[in-house]
Amino acid sequence: MIATFFGHRDTPQRVEQTLRIILMDLITNKGVDLFYVGNQGEFDRMVINNLKLLKPCFPQIKFYVVLAYMPCDKEGFKLKEGEETVFPDILEKTPPKYAIAKRNLWMIEKSDYVITYVKHITGGAAQYQEIAEKKGRIVINLGYLGV
Repeated sequence: MIATFFGHRDTPQRVEQTLRIILMDLITNKGVDLFYVGNQGEFDRMVINNLKLLKPCFPQIKFYVVLAYMPCDKEGFKLKEGEETVFPDILEKTPPKYAIAKRNLWMIEKSDYVITYVKHITGGAAQYQEIAEKKGRIVINLGYLGV
């Protein structure tokens, strides 16, 4: 099972504890062992940090930071410890203007679960939550949980 994530860039810190509980439930009760996450905002950062914390307790899980753009400068592009990246083939010839959107659709297509933090009905996170729901993915919105 695979999970992916979409949330507002300015996700508040108070979401992090609930996010960790959801991640642990996905791993222990739902059989999720592969996670795809972007690298554009605060929600993505929270997801990555929590997956790094959980990895020693759940060595079977894997997570990948899914890049929307191929780094131009290998010297300037440094991964943090414990992070691996994926660059989907479909993005090789995608104009930069459309790369994030195409990457997000790729992540939805691959996923069984989509975890979001959506408080506003506008914006990218809300748009991709709606797409995931229409595609029949199981969507867990931390914004609906009162966080």
